[in-house]
Amino acid sequence: MKRFIATAVLCAVFLEPLAFAGIGHDVTMYVGGTENQIKDGTEGRSSEKDEKNFLFTYKGGSLTVPYEQVNDLEYGQKAGRRVGLAIAVTPLALLSKKRKHFLTVGWKDDQDKQHAAVFELGKEIVRTTIVTLEARTGRKVEYEDDEARKSGMGG
Repeated sequence: MKRFIATAVLCAVFLEPLAFAGIGHDVTMYVGGTENQIKDGTEGRSSEKDEKNFLFTYKGGSLTVPYEQVNDLEYGQKAGRRVGLAIAVTPLALLSKKRKHFLTVGWKDDQDKQHAAVFELGKEIVRTTIVTLEARTGRKVEYEDDEARKSGMGG
């Protein structure tokens, strides 16, 4: 029994950083929306390097959204205690919070059909993505609340 407890403690110590990992700091994940060709939860990379289009590339394809067609930008966060993780791995997980960064992009296609995509952004690309989208689309991001505004604006 002592050996089992010691092994469990060692596993918890070594696996805890992996358990806290969400998406990578510079990764973008398609959470959902009107784009049926992309599975919800698909990870990839977003890029604002193209002067005319916002790009989301993932294994097996890409989504291109022309900046001139974007008509809605929203940003919000979700922070939650990790109760399930605490029960499964370690009670120390209750002391941490994981903040998720969500960006919703809405646009109309050439046939005037409305589209929307919700992305989870890695924390290192939130501000750059928001600033670039605002500059290239001419639209201001709508923030879910003051906490999201602080995070999105670097506050």
